[in-house]
Amino acid sequence: MITKLPLSGARRPRSLAFACALMGGTMLLGGCAAFGGGGDGAKDTAYIARDVETLYASAKERLDRGNAPLAAALFDEVERQHPYSPWARRAQLMSSFSYYVARDYNKSISAAQRFLSIHPGNKDAPYAYYLIALSYYEQISDVTRDQKVTEQALAALTEVNRRFPTTEYAADARLKLDLVNDHLAGKEMEIGRYYQRSGRWLAAQIRFQNVVEKFQTTSHTPEALYRLTESSLALGVPAEAKKYAAVLGANYPGNEWYEKAFELVNKEAPTLASN
Repeated sequence: MITKLPLSGARRPRSLAFACALMGGTMLLGGCAAFGGGGDGAKDTAYIARDVETLYASAKERLDRGNAPLAAALFDEVERQHPYSPWARRAQLMSSFSYYVARDYNKSISAAQRFLSIHPGNKDAPYAYYLIALSYYEQISDVTRDQKVTEQALAALTEVNRRFPTTEYAADARLKLDLVNDHLAGKEMEIGRYYQRSGRWLAAQIRFQNVVEKFQTTSHTPEALYRLTESSLALGVPAEAKKYAAVLGANYPGNEWYEKAFELVNKEAPTLASN
């Protein structure tokens, strides 16, 4: 069976709680908004010139009350009405966070990227990079679907870890990178098994080799080595099959996939197995 990364709904509570906790360390939130809504109507975001403190406080109040979409719109309004105010910088990042809470991940990414383009050296830049990574991560889908967003999550999480290796953001990114790599390995396994079922053994071999070479620390490696044993026998290369079975036994002794590989080699290439 493919070990699948939980869908975004299952991951969200932990990611959101962690995001809230970290953001609380860089900006004064007062409290972290819950999911869900309650709306104050279009009048809240209609253009009415307001002083920056009042407008920012109104946005923060909506976020604290759980109305993240309206909060995001109001934080955007802070930047629009007062673009040269110090509050505009804070509002950009708060807008990104609010969109993230509202699960509008594309807008969260856009707002964070805008913040970084204007304030690349700001002390809150690590959090902006982290929000971008989280927003991609939350969109990871089942391995049966296209994995473009998974690749984007991998790149964004890697960037957080590369730029800010000693931060809490990087520590969390490293944990998520393990899950993302396992997910990508699962996708390779799914494609490889499909090729096997179709009798396209060489194409299957390439996919399983990708798992062993690129994702060797994931949970899919033992099965990939077994599938390589299968494919090698089907391709008429029993010596290669024995090699993969031996690697499987050396690294995963007692594993169910090794037991299956050992039985398969004994059955299909008994002379080689006894050497």
